[in-house]
Amino acid sequence: MRSLEEVGWVEGLVEAGLNDCAIARLTGLPRTTIRDWRRSRRWLPREPIGWTRQPSESCARCGHPRHRFDQLSDRYAYLLGLYLGDGYLAHHRRGVYRLTITLDARYPAIVTECREAIQTVMPSGRVGLQFRFGGTCAWVNNSSKQWPCLFPQHGPGKKHERKIELADWQLEVARQRPQLLLRGLIHSDGCRSTNTVRHGGKSYEYPRYTFSNRSDDIRRIFCDACDLIGVEWRVMNRWNISVARRASVARLDEFIGPKA
Repeated sequence: MRSLEEVGWVEGLVEAGLNDCAIARLTGLPRTTIRDWRRSRRWLPREPIGWTRQPSESCARCGHPRHRFDQLSDRYAYLLGLYLGDGYLAHHRRGVYRLTITLDARYPAIVTECREAIQTVMPSGRVGLQFRFGGTCAWVNNSSKQWPCLFPQHGPGKKHERKIELADWQLEVARQRPQLLLRGLIHSDGCRSTNTVRHGGKSYEYPRYTFSNRSDDIRRIFCDACDLIGVEWRVMNRWNISVARRASVARLDEFIGPKA
């Protein structure tokens, strides 16, 4: 008997447009098994958690039943932060897009949290993990036709070279779950560090958070989320935002803390 993980893996490859022979080579499963699964529809179509299927209405972009963004899993806010920081979509055959989040491999807990968030938001298909550049960089990815619907910020060119605006339903997500959005933003493009100040022959150390992004729009999203929960921030330089007030650092520590 085959495991549900194997079925899900094959399902994702079918959705990505691979034929039976290619899937057999990748998975090591018999081609006849894959053929039978495809013909008998062994798997049931699965939508992102919180999305309601309405067969009478379909999405013009991806062809799936109409999305209910107001019922998305809480994990989406965290995944949105990761995507805005270090995520991108790549177009493949038959309208399939691959979401890839690039993370520092030194922090396995963040890599695991990212994989769990993707699997929760998009249960169909397998969440892949690749290590590049001598094992220092972790690529977490998943393929689906629905990703551009979840991340309408997708477009040609680099994020900092074009306008980045949250859709109305994303703004509502940010308002309801600013802590998770900030956690994703810090885990992708931020850090918690100890700052040292020397004054009058004495040295003082204090913790602070720093968020760095070349996009003015994404930095504004970060600052707006901070404002929602009363976290004070200041502009350090052209691309960096600092949170150094003791009370504000303590507030972020409640749901972020040092990377691990």
